Amino acid sequence: MFNKIAIITLCLLLTPAHVNAQAAQKISSHGKWTVFSFIENGKKVCYMSSRPITDVGDYNQRGEISAFITHWPSSDSKDVFSYIAGYTYKNGSDVSVSIDGKTHSLFTQGGMAWAPDVETDKKLINAIKKGSTMVVKGTSSRGTLTTDTYSLQGSTAAYDAISKLCR
Repeated sequence: MFNKIAIITLCLLLTPAHVNAQAAQKISSHGKWTVFSFIENGKKVCYMSSRPITDVGDYNQRGEISAFITHWPSSDSKDVFSYIAGYTYKNGSDVSVSIDGKTHSLFTQGGMAWAPDVETDKKLINAIKKGSTMVVKGTSSRGTLTTDTYSLQGSTAAYDAISKLCR
C-alpha cells in the first residue's frame, strides 16, 4: 500500500504527467491548505496538501517539501498522512511531527515519511484539524537536521472538502 502512496505522491508533486493516473486538478484553497483530486484507474482520489511556512536546516539545496492527507475510496483507504522532505532521509531514521505540543512518530523510506499504522494516521489527522501549528523534524542521509513549520489554518475546511469530494 505505501509503495502506491509513494509513487502517486511523488508523481503528483514532481510532475504534471501521470503514470496510470490523470493529472491532479486543484479544487479549492483553505487557508494554508489546498485540495486536489485526480482519477486513477477510473476512480477518484482526493488529497489536501500544504507547504511549510518556514524550513530550517544547514543545507545548500533542498527539493519540494509538502505534507499530505489522502483519501482513496476505491481502495477503502482514508486518512493517509504522508510527508515529502525534499531530500533522502537517513536510513532507519524516524520523523517527529509535533502539533501543539503532542508528538507523533513517522517511519521513513527514501524521501518520504508515513505514520506506522491506521491508528496513528487518525490521531495525527485529528490533531491537524484541531491544531494551529505543526512542526516536522527529520534527518537527511547526510546527517542534516531539518525543522519544517506549518500553519494548520484551513486544515479542517480542507479535510471536510476532501471528505465530501471522496465520500
